[in-house]
Amino acid sequence: MADDFLFRGALAELDPAVAELIDHEAERQVRRLILIPSESLASAAVREAAGSVLTNLYAEGYPAEDTRTLSENQALDYEWMLANYRRYADLRYYKGVEYADILEALARRRGAALFAANGLSADDLYVNVQPLSGAPANTAVYEALLNHGDTVMGLDLKHGGHLTHGSPVNRSGKTYNIVSYAVDPETDVLDYDAIMKLAREHRPRMIIGGFTSYPWAADWARFREIADTVGAYLLADISHVAGLVAAGAYPNPIGVADVVTFTTHKTLAGPRAACIITHRKDLHKPIDRAVFPGEQGGPHMNDIAGIAVAFHLARTEQFRKLQHQTVKNAKRLAAQLAAHGFRIPHGGTDTHLLLVDCKSVTGPDGTPLSGDMAARILDLAGIVVNRNTIPGDTSAARPTGIRLGTPWVTQRGFGEAEIDQLAEAIADVLHACTPFSYAGAGARDQWRAKVDFDVLQQVKLRVRELAAKASADIEVGHAGYPQQLLHRDQRRPLGHAGDRRPRRRRVPQPGAHEQGVRTQGGPEPAHVGACARRRATHTLHPHPPPGALPARLPRLPPARRAAHRARGGVAARPLRRVRGLRPDRHLRQAARPGRDPRADRGPRHRADRGGHR
Repeated sequence: MADDFLFRGALAELDPAVAELIDHEAERQVRRLILIPSESLASAAVREAAGSVLTNLYAEGYPAEDTRTLSENQALDYEWMLANYRRYADLRYYKGVEYADILEALARRRGAALFAANGLSADDLYVNVQPLSGAPANTAVYEALLNHGDTVMGLDLKHGGHLTHGSPVNRSGKTYNIVSYAVDPETDVLDYDAIMKLAREHRPRMIIGGFTSYPWAADWARFREIADTVGAYLLADISHVAGLVAAGAYPNPIGVADVVTFTTHKTLAGPRAACIITHRKDLHKPIDRAVFPGEQGGPHMNDIAGIAVAFHLARTEQFRKLQHQTVKNAKRLAAQLAAHGFRIPHGGTDTHLLLVDCKSVTGPDGTPLSGDMAARILDLAGIVVNRNTIPGDTSAARPTGIRLGTPWVTQRGFGEAEIDQLAEAIADVLHACTPFSYAGAGARDQWRAKVDFDVLQQVKLRVRELAAKASADIEVGHAGYPQQLLHRDQRRPLGHAGDRRPRRRRVPQPGAHEQGVRTQGGPEPAHVGACARRRATHTLHPHPPPGALPARLPRLPPARRAAHRARGGVAARPLRRVRGLRPDRHLRQAARPGRDPRADRGPRHRADRGGHR
């Protein structure tokens, strides 16, 4: 039909801006070493399923209850399933969901078969694959099992718990009476006797076992004993370690805990979604009703397709080897960083993640390296981690640790040799940092840090070489992701197909001297300092088009202008408005000999903010 309203064409043709953004992100993922323990590489098959036409469906409700006990072959018997659908319909609020029913039945059965353990078979488990993520899954369990105001015990967020385990800023902390347990202050590990004592004192209605940054495996038998002693439900949140559990690299709580929740996009390497499993017949219907219609509307059938694929891949020998190597790599990384002089909170790891105490690095004035500064500077080097609280921290807003995980790099083929090189790169960058502080709002010291420019560039090159050797199933070009480039690099055209034009360096226009940019040849303005000359002639970004900047930029107040002149540089505000500047120019400034880190006062200076934004 010639007069339809379908949008035909590739993304690059219909929306080149979003296409370019996705290309930049794809290149970032390939050219960097990502150590976020809650992330992993979803396979191309999972991404294909999650991006399929199943996105178009609305399927509020659930498949028929008797499909739970169908084998995978029975669920895929289209002739029987479709005949049954036509005769008996289903419980969903929409029609046109006959294939959605088959898909959800398949995903539920695969999940039950994958996680069945401790004397239970797939037929004994009730699986819900509709939660959109881990937080809604946990919230649905709260709503199904508890009354508002009931007492709940979970691990303190600062010691490795999760927001939904009772953080005061989360719905769980606002709706329920939360009693948090913590690690032993002397050993940094869980003391189950202390947890038992706390439970007997407060008599919780539910106890949550499961962690987001505690690196040791849970003792599910002890948690079960504690819950039984006080008559509490036991919820096992295995979001981080679900892949390890499926592969036998972490204890399986199925049949021990009353309810098990997990996300599918962490170590399971699936789509962004979650699951709830219980073996208790009296609990599965309240849980289903709490998910829909209690917590959310129609399920994302495209994500359920991705879940089904992820469950299928998780039963392979390749996946089992991946998870066991992930644990080996995490142990090796912890040992190597300890050998480089860093304290490893909790004493090590036997899972996929570890923590590093950044206070192992201190500045001349005694200021410790903060987790935030460490994460930012490592990001500049091409190593992606996240700041994290460690035992002893008093606030999640001021962490002194970083959290590292090995799922992503292990998927890309890292073994012990590559882990050793990675640990050395991390240690070199962090040891090259100089922490300092200045008085901030409310007389509270603001922790900042600077890093040796030459060390940063050397580590960037090593990280680039490591990333280039690692495997990837994503085809990327050379768009020149800015923070991934070295100072010697020149930006290369993006060169995508279609009408997307490559970026070009602008020929300097008259008046560029007045804009703080050095032209190609010609006299140099006397007011531009040596540091500014190096930055202004760098070719990392194209110059702005004619007319994008005024002929003369506004001047800074006299006091700030005099302070910058005294250091031989130029005012920071005009230079910040020139796109041709280096993204890490504050690091080059920081490397100047004899520079007093406390001379950079005021929140407007980039060095005070601790990194490139």
